[in-house]
Amino acid sequence: MHPPSKKEALDYHSRGRKGKIEVVPTKPYSSQRDLSLAYSPGVAEPCLAISENPDDVYKYTSKGNLVAVISNGSAVLGLGDIGPVAGKPVMEGKGVLFKVFADIDVFDIEVDATDVDHFVSTVKAIAPTFGGINLEDIKAPGAFEIERRLKEELDIPVMHDDQHGTAIISAAALLNALELTARDIKDVRILVSGAGAAAMSCLDLYIKLGLKKENIAVFDSKGHVNSKRQDLDGRKQEFATKNSYSSLLEAFEGADVFLGLSKGGLVDAEMIKVMAENPIVFALANPEPEIPYNEAIQAREDVIMATGRSDHPNQVNNVLGFPFIFRGALDVRATCINDEMKLAAVRAIASLAKASVPDEVSEAYDEQSLVFGRDMIIPKPLDPRLISAIAPAVAKAAIKSGVARVPITDWASYEQTLLRRLGQATNFSRSLSNRATKNPKRVVFAEAEHYKVLKAAEQTVDEGIAHPILIGRRDKIESIIADNSLKLGSAIIIDPRSDAEEERRARYGKILYEKRMRNGLTAIEAERNMRQRNYFGAMMVETGEADALVSGLTRNYPNVIKPALHVIGKAEGVNKVAGMYILQTKHGPMFFADTTVNVNPSAEEIVEITLLMAEAVRRLRIVPRIALLSYSNFGSSKGADAEKMAEAAKILHRDHPDLIVDGEIQANFAINQELLGESYPFSMLHKRRVNTLIFPNLAAGNISYKLLMEMGGLEAQGPVLLGMKKSFHILQQGSTAKEIVDMVRLAVVDAQNKNL
Repeated sequence: MHPPSKKEALDYHSRGRKGKIEVVPTKPYSSQRDLSLAYSPGVAEPCLAISENPDDVYKYTSKGNLVAVISNGSAVLGLGDIGPVAGKPVMEGKGVLFKVFADIDVFDIEVDATDVDHFVSTVKAIAPTFGGINLEDIKAPGAFEIERRLKEELDIPVMHDDQHGTAIISAAALLNALELTARDIKDVRILVSGAGAAAMSCLDLYIKLGLKKENIAVFDSKGHVNSKRQDLDGRKQEFATKNSYSSLLEAFEGADVFLGLSKGGLVDAEMIKVMAENPIVFALANPEPEIPYNEAIQAREDVIMATGRSDHPNQVNNVLGFPFIFRGALDVRATCINDEMKLAAVRAIASLAKASVPDEVSEAYDEQSLVFGRDMIIPKPLDPRLISAIAPAVAKAAIKSGVARVPITDWASYEQTLLRRLGQATNFSRSLSNRATKNPKRVVFAEAEHYKVLKAAEQTVDEGIAHPILIGRRDKIESIIADNSLKLGSAIIIDPRSDAEEERRARYGKILYEKRMRNGLTAIEAERNMRQRNYFGAMMVETGEADALVSGLTRNYPNVIKPALHVIGKAEGVNKVAGMYILQTKHGPMFFADTTVNVNPSAEEIVEITLLMAEAVRRLRIVPRIALLSYSNFGSSKGADAEKMAEAAKILHRDHPDLIVDGEIQANFAINQELLGESYPFSMLHKRRVNTLIFPNLAAGNISYKLLMEMGGLEAQGPVLLGMKKSFHILQQGSTAKEIVDMVRLAVVDAQNKNL
């Protein structure tokens, strides 16, 4: 994937609501009564309760799940000292990661203070707001002193992730690399390029794991850190050695481990070649490692290599650690994040890499045998087990080391709470994107004379999820591409009306005529239809000259679905196609049907729609839990819609007993497990979070998803056509470029499944 363009990055951060995070109320606020409880006079009661018992702040406020991401912008990513305001987008981004991976709320705080005393006093003054503090992008050596003082003076978890995040993840990788090469950490010699906060923290943690100081050689920008130098600060002096190396190459001779936290291009193949047998090379500079991955593995077949990049094995990514470390610390109200908790995280991460990898993770990375070994010494960032492996380990260490204020006793229940808290919305989207990337398909964009379509096509090329086939007038398409500096690589442009396509129109027309001649279509009409983009594009998919098609941005639904049904048609054994929408909620994706095709299906047709939905959801690697919706609960009201949904449920229970499905049921009972359990504990859906909703008619389904989209602000993908022989998907009129890309991802994965 190419790095985002400047315009794309700026558009992402500025479109719609500015920035990347917002505050959302968690309590009702629609009535005057609600507001009187939220603020005056009702708010006085929790204030008084907290005044009497300060620990009640965790009961009545968000403090227990709120982390401050605090920076002065003095060492922002690879940008350096750009100041607190310029660093704010990074801090908001860190907040997104906390929320996405561990459901931790964040306020980003940018402090205009480079003086250590000023910075520390500012953070101490606002600390009562938060349950934990994540220090970010603060320049060394001030970062060391700031963290040390805040840890000493505050009674909540404080961690400088730039230091400890990399240390924890790389330490886990190091333990596993040493195990694979039958080494003991006490005996290895390590060479370090870089002497900033991250490098120093890594060495501190490695020493706690058994590494000997005398076996460490550190290089900074001025050379080897040794006792003869007079320019060393206190932290560097801790690692100064009596012996000295004149060059990095000399230090590489016989080294077991290389740790790079400096800059790209400092290391070459000759240096790797002189390392000890089975060298361990962690080149973690970003965006370019100290030595490129391919160069290192070509230099030594026996090398174990890790980088900070996602496009190579063994990515040392801080997101493997900090969200789950804070999650565990917050859940036991730890007073700090101590060494015991960090080491527990190290061992949990290392252990998880050796566990059997779930199919969904292997599929996301398109690797059949994703197993512990030289190319997998740490878990993958998309592994859903990270939260349930690391957070409990950290929480247990906090309890054992005496820094937890609220112990956990039922660990099985706690792990289930973690999984429920996280939800699967982001996991679903990331998994879908990764699966599309691993096996991109030829996708027809039938409305390529529109800027948004071409912009979406550009993004699919950049992400590596599709090979675009652009349908429309060549001069118009090329003009839009040139005017907007779009990069579409080797995208194919086809004008169905051009003389160049005369032979293909004739061939396609003959195929359509043979399909539809007994439905009143003449040969002349069939060939004439091939001048229409949707017919032509659909025939490309039907003949195998393309794998999928997306259309509908500028045309209404009936005009787009008609060519799909006429040209491609239904899959074998399917009597009715159906339309599915996917709505992304904080608890995971919800699947709605039928939302676009069948006006008033019978009970038997509801059964078929349900089975199509179940299969579609399974293909997305999610277990379907299906509610057949109505205005009635299990016979509480009579009427045609209620009775047909009840009949459909009866048929499904009889013929498909393994399917998790029940009805007829009202929507609120289907979604609210507490409500369902109180009134209908016998239901198959009790204690099973519903993720698939089947509506009794088109009006109910269509109205419901549109209301949720607009009033609930939910992101939607669809409509997805179910029951088609090949991948053909219809956009909503007026879709954004992002929504088009989302649909392409679905279309590509659908094409992958249909080609199995």
